[in-house]
Amino acid sequence: MKTSFKIAFLLFIAFFTFQSCEDMDDVPAPQNLEINDFIWKGLNLYYLWQADVPNLADNRFTNQSELNNFLAQYTKPEDLFDALRVDKSIDRFSWIVSDYNELEGMLQGTTKNDGMDFGLYYKSSGSNDIFGFVRYIIPNSDASTKNIKRGDIFYAVNGTQLTASNYQTLLLNAETYTLNLADYNNGQITPNGKSVTLTKTELSENPIFLNKVMVNGTHKIGYLMYNGFYSNYDTQLNDAFASLKSQGVTDLVLDLRYNSGGSVQSATRLASMITGQFTDKVFSKQRWNDKINAYFESEDPDALKNLFTSTIGSTPINSLNLTKIYILTTKSTASASELVINGLKPYIDVVQIGDITTGKNVGSITIYDSPTFGKENRNPNHRYAMQPIVLKIVNASDFGDYFNGLTPTYSLKENLNNLGVLGDSAEPLLSTAIGKITGTAKMVKITEGKQFPYFEDAKSISGQNQMYVEKVPAGLLKSL
Repeated sequence: MKTSFKIAFLLFIAFFTFQSCEDMDDVPAPQNLEINDFIWKGLNLYYLWQADVPNLADNRFTNQSELNNFLAQYTKPEDLFDALRVDKSIDRFSWIVSDYNELEGMLQGTTKNDGMDFGLYYKSSGSNDIFGFVRYIIPNSDASTKNIKRGDIFYAVNGTQLTASNYQTLLLNAETYTLNLADYNNGQITPNGKSVTLTKTELSENPIFLNKVMVNGTHKIGYLMYNGFYSNYDTQLNDAFASLKSQGVTDLVLDLRYNSGGSVQSATRLASMITGQFTDKVFSKQRWNDKINAYFESEDPDALKNLFTSTIGSTPINSLNLTKIYILTTKSTASASELVINGLKPYIDVVQIGDITTGKNVGSITIYDSPTFGKENRNPNHRYAMQPIVLKIVNASDFGDYFNGLTPTYSLKENLNNLGVLGDSAEPLLSTAIGKITGTAKMVKITEGKQFPYFEDAKSISGQNQMYVEKVPAGLLKSL
């Protein structure tokens, strides 16, 4: 974008952001309030629901002194951040961190992690007690060296029963902890006296968990289990599709059951690998708050469109040119995963198998305390950063209303009685997809068992259920 256009844009935004507050952009906040000042000004500019929060109104404060008096009421930045959000039943996903280094790593799949990915469930609908089951083990992790596997159940940590109130303290805050294990018997979670000790290390998870081809009659069925939209793995994802393409796959089963999302750019690239015949057509469209959206709709509407692409940088994308895809989902399937499903639907036949998804149809950006809210010239006095919801995403048909999740074509919930082995053709969800592809089988009959109410999962409690834009349109975060 030309410099003159960028200047005009920032002046436009500044006018609306700070009208009636003429000295707020020139007079710095006192040092003890600079984090709170950054939070208010960042949310005032970007927050998707800015117009619905009275304390974020452009004319709420007439000068910096008035703003300072308001900010001084909040001794903890987290409290101010929460106070400036709309009701959490509407905004379920905005968050703030005190160390942006951890945030940046997490968005690329690098966390302090023992390598055990798990789901959490209530023991019963009227109980506060919860339990977990192991969904998969990350290779080259501490858990991969221990006697723990998919399907193992744990009910306590260090001898303390897990509850909806203590699970974060027990599972997230400790570097090393001991899981107390249990068996599933006749609908009951029964302690078995076994335990396993796990230790967290700095771990980067390759989201390409499984990639294989299964031959069934005339069908060469590709199976890809993809567990996170981390853009630094996009080239490896493209290589995985090169392998599928070279083997002449006729069908593809994309397993997103434990994928809580990530980069919008990675989602767009994945959709382009699945297809290939829609290059430069609209995959999805962004809708920001009124201030930002009105400007781009007037001056640069293409900046709000995410287009199918044929390249990653200068590297050609390995596309399968499919007209139908089978996608496996659970309650943990969220954000960028849902974007892939919704974005493909106007173009090809999407057969969704599994459970209803999370329902995260909104996206975020990382906002830093800097003159442009970007990485450059960040305030050296602290490491706070925000990941607020700033946009809603719709598909080419303008549909994006799936707040309550995307309903599967064929409903099939995972069951502790019969989880199966991931990637095995007999695993219930994959077996169902194969049956639908080949026309040789109906829905898999799941062994009867108790359905436990879903609570949380490993990625959602650590903040990895994100759909984020890495670069905002038209150089908004770039310095002049």
